[in-house]
Amino acid sequence: MSIHMITMPKWGLSMEQGQVNGWLKTLGEKVAKGDEVLDVETDKISSGVECAFDGTLRRQIAQEGDTLPIGALLGVVADEADSDAQIDAAVEAFQRDFVPVTADTADAGPQPEKARIGGRTVRYLKIGDGGTPAVLIHGFGGDLNNWLFNHADLAAHRAVWALDLPGHGESGKAVETGSLDELADNVIAFLDDRGIECAHLVGHSMGSAVSMTVAAKAPGRVASLALIAGAGLGEEINLEYIDGFVAGSTRNSLKPHLLKLFADGSLVTRQLIEDIVKYKRLEGVHEALRKIAASAFEGGVQRRVYRDRLGTLAPRTLVIWGAQDQIIPATQALGLPGDVRVHVIDGKGHMVQMEAASEVNRLLNEFFGQ
Repeated sequence: MSIHMITMPKWGLSMEQGQVNGWLKTLGEKVAKGDEVLDVETDKISSGVECAFDGTLRRQIAQEGDTLPIGALLGVVADEADSDAQIDAAVEAFQRDFVPVTADTADAGPQPEKARIGGRTVRYLKIGDGGTPAVLIHGFGGDLNNWLFNHADLAAHRAVWALDLPGHGESGKAVETGSLDELADNVIAFLDDRGIECAHLVGHSMGSAVSMTVAAKAPGRVASLALIAGAGLGEEINLEYIDGFVAGSTRNSLKPHLLKLFADGSLVTRQLIEDIVKYKRLEGVHEALRKIAASAFEGGVQRRVYRDRLGTLAPRTLVIWGAQDQIIPATQALGLPGDVRVHVIDGKGHMVQMEAASEVNRLLNEFFGQ
């Protein structure tokens, strides 16, 4: 008997429940490991729930509109040889024994912390221990929550750190020039303060350019570079998005630009937009983003391009891109010099680490090694 339960996943540290938006597979349909079988919306983002098994979708327990806690039964995948009676008995046993995790009983696990580093407040998150650590560096206008689908999987074999860059998230908002050098110096100061001698640097978008700048400044601190939808590999960038994000301060002014981050615009939830609006209205944010954008994207192009030096910046380099990226074209992943691993994932956009989290996590873990 091979009866497998599909349950409500936990995406990110704060998730307690999810709402079922609809099934992507029909009853009786064959499914394979990695297939998205239904869509779930959280207070952060909507995403597909992937099947972890090969088989046939035999039960759809959760229905569209249901709001269920983490771990709740969503559906059942089983072999065709498994009888309906066996599946019904397995479902009954699961439901009988299931105890929802509540805010009172949940082990929230590691939570973001703050430290004063170089006279500046830095918010960071650490998950896992051992191994060569990985440091996750978000992009323009982002924060450490951009990695909420990646933290736990990457921490299975190593310590994983994520931080809010200056001007972003809950780190200090003041920046001097907003240059890549200033941002990279702050990352190096963070490594020093946390006692991280050498790390795998994983950068998304502008975070890739920051990571490459760290590697250029302090090559001995970088075990490898993983660049996701990376700035710094070509001149072209969607300046309309950059300008719109900097200028926007309301839901209506920001939403059209945020939709460009994903190949599937339906993944942009109302809560995600509201979180961005709250961030944009914080004191000092507009000026910080204006300075960073002016420095990095002056004249409508990326001002610093590491493309010709990419093969020499770190011992190993991985590039991951969403083929439908509307912010930085995925063509910049083509023809890179040196021995660089490149993976372009079809059907995904600029936030590929969220849209194709399982695939990105697999590629990163294989690249890091043990």
